[in-house]
Amino acid sequence: MLKKVGIIVLVGLIASAATAAAVLQFSGGGGATPQSTPAAVAAPSTASSGNAALNSACLSAADIYQELRPAVVEITSTQQGRSPFAPSGTASGSGIVVDDQGTILTNYHVVADASDLTVTFSDNTTASASVVGTDPENDLAIIRADVSGQSLTSAPLGDSDSVRVGDPVLAIGSPFELEGTLTEGIVSATGRTFAPGESTRPIRNMIQTDAAVNPGNSGGPLIDCHGEVIGINTALENPTGQDVNVGIAFAVPINTAKRFLPDMLAGETVSHPWLGIAGQDVTAALAEDLGLSVDSGVYVIVVSDGSPAQRAGLHAASRSELEATATGTPPRGGDVIVAVDGRDISSIDELSSYLDTEKKVGDVVSLTVIREGQKSSVEATLAEWPG
Repeated sequence: MLKKVGIIVLVGLIASAATAAAVLQFSGGGGATPQSTPAAVAAPSTASSGNAALNSACLSAADIYQELRPAVVEITSTQQGRSPFAPSGTASGSGIVVDDQGTILTNYHVVADASDLTVTFSDNTTASASVVGTDPENDLAIIRADVSGQSLTSAPLGDSDSVRVGDPVLAIGSPFELEGTLTEGIVSATGRTFAPGESTRPIRNMIQTDAAVNPGNSGGPLIDCHGEVIGINTALENPTGQDVNVGIAFAVPINTAKRFLPDMLAGETVSHPWLGIAGQDVTAALAEDLGLSVDSGVYVIVVSDGSPAQRAGLHAASRSELEATATGTPPRGGDVIVAVDGRDISSIDELSSYLDTEKKVGDVVSLTVIREGQKSSVEATLAEWPG
Protein backbone atom coordinates (compact mmCIF):
# COMPACT_ATOMS: atom_id res chain seq x y z
CA MET A 1 0.00 0.00 0.00
CA LEU A 2 1.06 3.61 -0.43
CA LYS A 3 1.63 5.54 2.75
CA LYS A 4 1.87 9.31 2.51
CA VAL A 5 4.33 11.05 4.79
CA GLY A 6 5.61 14.61 4.93
CA ILE A 7 9.20 15.02 3.79
CA ILE A 8 11.26 18.12 3.35
CA VAL A 9 14.39 18.21 1.24
CA LEU A 10 17.31 19.81 2.98
CA VAL A 11 18.20 22.76 0.79
CA GLY A 12 18.41 25.96 2.80
CA LEU A 13 16.44 28.64 1.00
CA ILE A 14 17.71 32.18 1.06
CA ALA A 15 15.42 34.07 -1.28
CA SER A 16 13.49 31.70 -3.47
CA ALA A 17 10.30 29.66 -3.31
CA ALA A 18 9.88 27.03 -0.63
CA THR A 19 11.06 23.54 -1.47
CA ALA A 20 9.05 21.48 0.97
CA ALA A 21 7.64 18.49 -0.88
CA ALA A 22 5.21 15.77 -0.03
CA VAL A 23 6.68 12.32 -0.46
CA LEU A 24 5.17 8.90 -0.98
CA GLN A 25 6.78 6.14 1.05
CA PHE A 26 6.41 2.80 -0.70
CA SER A 27 6.22 0.37 2.18
CA GLY A 28 5.14 -2.70 0.24
CA GLY A 29 3.47 -5.12 2.61
CA GLY A 30 3.60 -2.82 5.61
CA GLY A 31 7.18 -1.64 6.08
CA ALA A 32 10.43 -1.08 4.26
CA THR A 33 13.01 -3.79 4.79
CA PRO A 34 16.77 -3.79 4.24
CA GLN A 35 17.87 -4.73 0.74
CA SER A 36 21.14 -5.94 -0.63
CA THR A 37 23.21 -3.68 -2.83
CA PRO A 38 25.57 -4.90 -5.55
CA ALA A 39 29.28 -4.48 -5.16
CA ALA A 40 30.11 -0.83 -5.56
CA VAL A 41 32.16 0.33 -8.52
CA ALA A 42 35.50 1.94 -7.93
CA ALA A 43 35.28 5.41 -6.42
CA PRO A 44 37.59 8.30 -7.26
CA SER A 45 40.93 8.00 -5.56
CA THR A 46 41.05 9.40 -2.05
CA ALA A 47 44.84 9.26 -1.82
CA SER A 48 45.44 13.02 -1.80
CA SER A 49 47.87 14.40 0.76
CA GLY A 50 45.02 15.89 2.79
CA ASN A 51 43.28 12.60 3.51
CA ALA A 52 42.91 11.42 7.06
CA ALA A 53 44.89 8.36 8.12
CA LEU A 54 42.06 6.48 9.80
CA ASN A 55 42.31 3.18 11.63
CA SER A 56 39.69 0.51 12.24
CA ALA A 57 38.82 1.69 15.77
CA CYS A 58 36.11 4.24 16.47
CA LEU A 59 37.40 7.78 16.65
CA SER A 60 36.06 10.59 18.78
CA ALA A 61 33.61 13.03 17.24
CA ALA A 62 36.18 15.79 17.72
CA ASP A 63 38.88 13.84 15.84
CA ILE A 64 36.53 12.97 13.01
CA TYR A 65 35.43 16.57 12.69
CA GLN A 66 39.03 17.79 12.59
CA GLU A 67 39.88 15.36 9.80
CA LEU A 68 36.68 15.58 7.74
CA ARG A 69 35.64 19.21 8.11
CA PRO A 70 37.99 20.39 5.30
CA ALA A 71 36.29 17.88 2.94
CA VAL A 72 32.81 19.37 3.47
CA VAL A 73 31.81 22.46 1.50
CA GLU A 74 28.89 24.84 1.34
CA ILE A 75 27.24 25.16 -2.08
CA THR A 76 25.31 28.29 -3.01
CA SER A 77 23.14 28.04 -6.11
CA THR A 78 21.47 30.88 -7.96
CA GLN A 79 18.32 30.31 -9.98
CA GLN A 80 17.21 32.81 -12.58
CA GLY A 81 13.56 33.76 -12.48
CA ARG A 82 11.50 32.40 -15.35
CA SER A 83 9.23 35.45 -15.42
CA PRO A 84 8.74 38.80 -13.64
CA PHE A 85 6.40 36.93 -11.31
CA ALA A 86 9.06 34.33 -10.44
CA PRO A 87 12.11 36.34 -9.37
CA SER A 88 15.57 34.88 -9.13
CA GLY A 89 16.79 33.56 -5.81
CA THR A 90 19.55 31.65 -4.11
CA ALA A 91 19.67 28.50 -2.03
CA SER A 92 22.38 26.77 -0.05
CA GLY A 93 23.33 23.17 0.53
CA SER A 94 26.39 21.10 1.32
CA GLY A 95 28.78 18.86 -0.58
CA ILE A 96 31.55 16.31 -0.14
CA VAL A 97 35.00 16.69 -1.76
CA VAL A 98 35.88 13.30 -3.25
CA ASP A 99 39.22 14.05 -4.95
CA ASP A 100 41.93 16.70 -5.11
CA GLN A 101 40.70 17.97 -8.50
CA GLY A 102 37.71 19.78 -7.02
CA THR A 103 35.18 17.01 -7.65
CA ILE A 104 32.27 17.32 -5.22
CA LEU A 105 29.40 14.92 -4.55
CA THR A 106 26.08 16.45 -3.51
CA ASN A 107 22.32 16.11 -3.92
CA TYR A 108 20.76 16.80 -7.29
CA HIS A 109 18.17 19.09 -5.72
CA VAL A 110 21.00 21.31 -4.42
CA VAL A 111 22.16 22.16 -7.94
CA ALA A 112 19.08 21.56 -10.11
CA ASP A 113 18.14 24.52 -12.35
CA ALA A 114 21.05 26.59 -11.03
CA SER A 115 22.40 29.28 -13.32
CA ASP A 116 25.41 29.81 -11.07
CA LEU A 117 27.16 27.69 -8.43
CA THR A 118 29.61 28.90 -5.79
CA VAL A 119 31.51 26.59 -3.46
CA THR A 120 32.79 27.83 -0.10
CA PHE A 121 35.55 25.75 1.48
CA SER A 122 36.29 25.36 5.18
CA ASP A 123 38.98 28.08 5.02
CA ASN A 124 36.34 30.48 3.61
CA THR A 125 37.89 30.54 0.14
CA THR A 126 35.34 30.35 -2.66
CA ALA A 127 35.34 28.98 -6.18
CA SER A 128 32.87 28.82 -9.02
CA ALA A 129 31.64 25.37 -9.98
CA SER A 130 29.75 23.63 -12.75
CA VAL A 131 27.67 20.48 -12.94
CA VAL A 132 29.51 17.46 -14.38
CA GLY A 133 26.91 14.70 -14.24
CA THR A 134 23.69 13.87 -12.45
CA ASP A 135 21.51 11.03 -11.23
CA PRO A 136 18.23 12.88 -10.60
CA GLU A 137 16.25 9.79 -9.64
CA ASN A 138 18.70 9.00 -6.82
CA ASP A 139 18.96 12.74 -6.01
CA LEU A 140 22.70 12.76 -6.71
CA ALA A 141 24.99 15.07 -8.63
CA ILE A 142 28.69 15.63 -9.26
CA ILE A 143 29.98 19.18 -9.62
CA ARG A 144 33.53 20.40 -10.14
CA ALA A 145 34.96 23.53 -8.57
CA ASP A 146 37.65 25.63 -10.23
CA VAL A 147 40.46 24.97 -7.74
CA SER A 148 43.62 25.02 -9.84
CA GLY A 149 46.63 25.32 -7.55
CA GLN A 150 44.58 24.80 -4.38
CA SER A 151 45.31 21.93 -1.97
CA LEU A 152 42.17 19.99 -1.06
CA THR A 153 41.23 17.36 1.48
CA SER A 154 38.96 14.61 0.21
CA ALA A 155 36.64 12.45 2.26
CA PRO A 156 37.11 8.66 2.47
CA LEU A 157 34.03 6.83 1.19
CA GLY A 158 32.92 3.88 3.30
CA ASP A 159 30.65 0.88 2.81
CA SER A 160 26.96 1.52 3.49
CA ASP A 161 26.19 -2.21 3.24
CA SER A 162 28.00 -2.70 6.55
CA VAL A 163 25.86 -0.15 8.40
CA ARG A 164 23.88 -1.53 11.34
CA VAL A 165 20.98 -0.08 13.27
CA GLY A 166 22.40 1.50 16.40
CA ASP A 167 25.76 2.47 14.87
CA PRO A 168 26.89 5.98 15.91
CA VAL A 169 26.96 8.54 13.10
CA LEU A 170 27.87 12.19 12.57
CA ALA A 171 26.61 14.79 10.12
CA ILE A 172 28.56 17.82 8.92
CA GLY A 173 26.96 20.55 6.85
CA SER A 174 25.62 24.08 6.68
CA PRO A 175 22.11 24.06 8.19
CA PHE A 176 20.48 27.49 7.88
CA GLU A 177 23.83 28.72 6.46
CA LEU A 178 25.62 27.87 9.72
CA GLU A 179 28.62 26.41 7.90
CA GLY A 180 30.67 23.64 9.45
CA THR A 181 27.98 22.45 11.86
CA LEU A 182 28.54 19.03 13.47
CA THR A 183 25.69 16.90 14.85
CA GLU A 184 25.67 13.41 16.28
CA GLY A 185 23.21 10.50 16.45
CA ILE A 186 22.73 6.86 15.54
CA VAL A 187 21.51 4.83 12.60
CA SER A 188 17.80 4.51 13.37
CA ALA A 189 16.93 2.18 10.50
CA THR A 190 18.23 0.93 7.16
CA GLY A 191 16.50 0.00 3.93
CA ARG A 192 14.02 2.88 3.96
CA THR A 193 12.26 3.62 0.67
CA PHE A 194 10.62 6.85 -0.40
CA ALA A 195 9.82 8.88 -3.50
CA PRO A 196 9.91 12.69 -3.64
CA GLY A 197 6.48 12.99 -5.27
CA GLU A 198 3.68 11.10 -6.92
CA SER A 199 4.69 8.82 -9.80
CA THR A 200 8.39 9.39 -9.16
CA ARG A 201 10.95 6.67 -8.78
CA PRO A 202 11.50 5.63 -5.16
CA ILE A 203 14.98 5.94 -3.74
CA ARG A 204 15.77 2.66 -2.02
CA ASN A 205 18.03 1.58 0.82
CA MET A 206 17.94 5.00 2.47
CA ILE A 207 19.64 5.24 5.87
CA GLN A 208 17.45 6.70 8.60
CA THR A 209 19.15 8.65 11.38
CA ASP A 210 18.27 10.80 14.37
CA ALA A 211 21.36 12.98 13.88
CA ALA A 212 20.03 16.52 13.60
CA VAL A 213 19.95 17.67 9.99
CA ASN A 214 18.07 20.69 8.71
CA PRO A 215 17.66 22.76 5.53
CA GLY A 216 21.18 23.41 4.30
CA ASN A 217 22.48 19.93 5.23
CA SER A 218 21.48 18.54 1.82
CA GLY A 219 24.41 16.94 0.05
CA GLY A 220 26.56 16.79 3.17
CA PRO A 221 28.02 13.60 4.60
CA LEU A 222 26.62 11.11 7.07
CA ILE A 223 29.77 9.70 8.66
CA ASP A 224 30.44 6.51 10.63
CA CYS A 225 32.59 6.31 13.75
CA HIS A 226 35.66 5.45 11.67
CA GLY A 227 35.45 8.77 9.84
CA GLU A 228 34.15 7.36 6.55
CA VAL A 229 31.21 8.70 4.57
CA ILE A 230 28.34 6.19 4.55
CA GLY A 231 25.57 8.41 3.18
CA ILE A 232 24.52 11.72 1.66
CA ASN A 233 22.04 13.60 3.84
CA THR A 234 18.98 14.25 1.71
CA ALA A 235 15.63 14.64 3.46
CA LEU A 236 13.91 14.79 6.82
CA GLU A 237 10.50 13.87 8.13
CA ASN A 238 8.26 16.93 8.09
CA PRO A 239 4.93 16.09 9.73
CA THR A 240 4.21 19.69 10.74
CA GLY A 241 5.02 21.33 7.43
CA GLN A 242 7.66 23.45 9.13
CA ASP A 243 11.39 23.51 8.36
CA VAL A 244 12.30 21.81 11.63
CA ASN A 245 14.09 18.63 12.63
CA VAL A 246 12.01 16.04 14.46
CA GLY A 247 14.70 13.38 14.79
CA ILE A 248 13.98 11.47 11.58
CA ALA A 249 16.26 12.15 8.61
CA PHE A 250 17.25 10.14 5.56
CA ALA A 251 20.50 9.73 3.66
CA VAL A 252 21.20 8.18 0.26
CA PRO A 253 23.62 5.29 0.93
CA ILE A 254 27.14 5.92 -0.28
CA ASN A 255 27.21 2.61 -2.16
CA THR A 256 24.42 3.94 -4.39
CA ALA A 257 26.54 6.97 -5.16
CA LYS A 258 29.68 4.89 -5.72
CA ARG A 259 27.83 2.67 -8.17
CA PHE A 260 26.91 5.58 -10.42
CA LEU A 261 29.98 7.76 -9.90
CA PRO A 262 31.70 6.63 -13.14
CA ASP A 263 28.63 7.59 -15.18
CA MET A 264 28.31 10.99 -13.50
CA LEU A 265 32.05 11.65 -13.81
CA ALA A 266 31.73 10.89 -17.52
CA GLY A 267 29.22 13.72 -17.79
CA GLU A 268 26.15 11.56 -18.10
CA THR A 269 22.64 11.92 -16.77
CA VAL A 270 22.01 8.51 -15.24
CA SER A 271 18.80 6.78 -16.33
CA HIS A 272 17.00 3.96 -14.54
CA PRO A 273 14.74 1.20 -15.87
CA TRP A 274 10.97 1.49 -15.51
CA LEU A 275 8.39 -1.29 -15.61
CA GLY A 276 5.35 0.82 -14.79
CA ILE A 277 3.33 -0.93 -12.09
CA ALA A 278 2.15 -0.23 -8.58
CA GLY A 279 1.89 -3.41 -6.57
CA GLN A 280 1.42 -4.95 -3.16
CA ASP A 281 3.23 -7.84 -1.51
CA VAL A 282 1.13 -10.99 -1.51
CA THR A 283 0.62 -12.47 1.94
CA ALA A 284 -1.44 -15.43 3.08
CA ALA A 285 -4.10 -13.02 4.34
CA LEU A 286 -4.25 -11.09 1.07
CA ALA A 287 -4.35 -14.32 -0.91
CA GLU A 288 -7.33 -15.49 1.15
CA ASP A 289 -9.14 -12.15 0.78
CA LEU A 290 -8.68 -12.08 -3.01
CA GLY A 291 -8.98 -15.80 -3.71
CA LEU A 292 -5.43 -16.04 -5.09
CA SER A 293 -3.89 -19.42 -5.82
CA VAL A 294 -0.48 -18.35 -4.45
CA ASP A 295 0.46 -16.70 -1.17
CA SER A 296 3.69 -15.04 -2.30
CA GLY A 297 4.60 -12.61 -5.07
CA VAL A 298 3.63 -9.11 -6.21
CA TYR A 299 -0.04 -8.35 -6.77
CA VAL A 300 -0.39 -5.89 -9.67
CA ILE A 301 -2.72 -3.12 -8.53
CA VAL A 302 -2.10 -0.43 -11.18
CA VAL A 303 -0.48 -0.52 -14.62
CA SER A 304 0.63 2.89 -15.90
CA ASP A 305 -0.64 4.04 -19.28
CA GLY A 306 1.96 3.62 -22.01
CA SER A 307 4.29 1.69 -19.73
CA PRO A 308 6.32 -1.42 -20.54
CA ALA A 309 3.96 -3.35 -18.27
CA GLN A 310 0.94 -2.22 -20.27
CA ARG A 311 2.61 -3.08 -23.58
CA ALA A 312 3.47 -6.51 -22.16
CA GLY A 313 -0.20 -7.08 -21.36
CA LEU A 314 -0.06 -7.22 -17.56
CA HIS A 315 -3.50 -7.07 -15.92
CA ALA A 316 -4.11 -4.62 -13.06
CA ALA A 317 -6.67 -4.82 -10.29
CA SER A 318 -7.49 -1.09 -10.47
CA ARG A 319 -7.68 1.54 -13.16
CA SER A 320 -5.86 4.22 -11.14
CA GLU A 321 -3.93 4.79 -7.93
CA LEU A 322 -6.86 6.85 -6.63
CA GLU A 323 -9.20 3.92 -7.11
CA ALA A 324 -6.62 1.56 -5.61
CA THR A 325 -6.30 3.57 -2.39
CA ALA A 326 -10.04 4.22 -1.97
CA THR A 327 -10.58 0.97 -0.09
CA GLY A 328 -8.50 -1.01 2.36
CA THR A 329 -8.31 -4.15 0.22
CA PRO A 330 -7.58 -3.94 -3.52
CA PRO A 331 -10.15 -5.38 -5.90
CA ARG A 332 -9.75 -8.75 -7.56
CA GLY A 333 -8.52 -9.30 -11.09
CA GLY A 334 -4.85 -8.35 -10.95
CA ASP A 335 -1.94 -10.50 -12.07
CA VAL A 336 0.50 -11.86 -9.50
CA ILE A 337 4.15 -11.63 -10.53
CA VAL A 338 5.95 -14.58 -8.97
CA ALA A 339 9.29 -14.54 -10.83
CA VAL A 340 11.45 -12.32 -13.03
CA ASP A 341 13.95 -13.87 -15.43
CA GLY A 342 13.43 -17.17 -13.63
CA ARG A 343 14.14 -15.74 -10.17
CA ASP A 344 11.38 -16.17 -7.63
CA ILE A 345 10.23 -12.93 -6.01
CA SER A 346 8.05 -12.43 -2.97
CA SER A 347 7.90 -8.64 -2.62
CA ILE A 348 7.79 -5.39 -4.53
CA ASP A 349 11.18 -4.54 -3.00
CA GLU A 350 12.73 -7.72 -4.42
CA LEU A 351 11.35 -6.96 -7.88
CA SER A 352 12.43 -3.31 -7.76
CA SER A 353 15.87 -4.14 -6.40
CA TYR A 354 16.46 -6.66 -9.19
CA LEU A 355 15.46 -4.18 -11.88
CA ASP A 356 17.50 -1.38 -10.29
CA THR A 357 20.69 -3.36 -9.82
CA GLU A 358 20.69 -5.94 -12.60
CA LYS A 359 18.92 -4.27 -15.51
CA LYS A 360 19.16 -1.15 -17.62
CA VAL A 361 16.89 0.79 -19.94
CA GLY A 362 16.11 -1.27 -23.06
CA ASP A 363 16.62 -4.66 -21.43
CA VAL A 364 13.92 -7.29 -21.91
CA VAL A 365 12.72 -9.09 -18.78
CA SER A 366 10.60 -12.22 -18.59
CA LEU A 367 7.87 -12.04 -15.97
CA THR A 368 6.19 -15.18 -14.66
CA VAL A 369 2.61 -14.31 -13.69
CA ILE A 370 -0.36 -16.06 -12.18
CA ARG A 371 -3.62 -15.00 -13.83
CA GLU A 372 -6.87 -16.55 -12.68
CA GLY A 373 -4.92 -19.45 -11.23
CA GLN A 374 -2.95 -20.15 -14.42
CA LYS A 375 0.78 -19.58 -14.81
CA SER A 376 2.12 -17.84 -17.90
CA SER A 377 5.08 -15.72 -18.98
CA VAL A 378 5.17 -12.26 -20.55
CA GLU A 379 8.10 -10.19 -21.77
CA ALA A 380 8.52 -6.50 -21.10
CA THR A 381 11.10 -4.12 -22.59
CA LEU A 382 12.13 -1.75 -19.83
CA ALA A 383 11.85 1.97 -20.51
CA GLU A 384 13.40 4.98 -18.83
CA TRP A 385 11.65 6.38 -15.78
CA PRO A 386 9.42 9.21 -17.01
CA GLY A 387 10.56 12.65 -15.94
